[in-house]
Amino acid sequence: MKLEDFNNIDIKNAGNLPMPVKAVLLAVVFVLLLALGYYFLLSPALETLDQEKAKEQQLRDVFLAKKSQAINLEAYRAQMVEIEKTFGALLRQLPDKSQIDGLLTDINQAGLSRGLEFELFKPGSETQAEFYAEMPIAIKVVGTYHDLGAFASDISRLSRIVTISNVAVVPQGSGKDSKPADAKAAGAGNMLVMEAVAKTYRYLDAEEIAAKQKALKAEKEAKAKSGKKG
Repeated sequence: MKLEDFNNIDIKNAGNLPMPVKAVLLAVVFVLLLALGYYFLLSPALETLDQEKAKEQQLRDVFLAKKSQAINLEAYRAQMVEIEKTFGALLRQLPDKSQIDGLLTDINQAGLSRGLEFELFKPGSETQAEFYAEMPIAIKVVGTYHDLGAFASDISRLSRIVTISNVAVVPQGSGKDSKPADAKAAGAGNMLVMEAVAKTYRYLDAEEIAAKQKALKAEKEAKAKSGKKG
């Protein structure tokens, strides 16, 4: 078999070609068919196989995660029960709307029982959050250093949640320019003036929550319409 045998190939007379030439041509055709078969048939199948393997791994990961959750299900349930108990206990510390007046009375009574003189006790406007409302109370009381401290301690021990912030204590009769640090130096026998904001909280009832959700929904719809017009 020589190179000239391939240069003078006549496809119409392929049957008369020398056997070595026929063998080479058949090998070339076979390799070409393999390449075309791999490109058009096997390659897409391999890509599909890789995708299915990736899906299988994802399903295995999901299965293992679910299995882990199932194994710890009882622990999760116990934890959920504990969380619900804790949340319920905290919720019970928030009065409803009808109990706010009683709570305000308790705060006032805590000051009077310590011999404090109220110069200001003014509940402010409520601020509503997701499921509770916050009411600030501006207070200004006159008393000794120890009585003021005992009053703050009594507030912290109330059955309802009450916080005190923005505290400023100055000696009685001093001007507004007096520094709060002077208060403790005044001693237990001198009268001090304490200004602070006490905040109490109450939970919203079902009607208030529904109204709040309705208002938020209406606000979102209004913003959406305004955005479309713009």
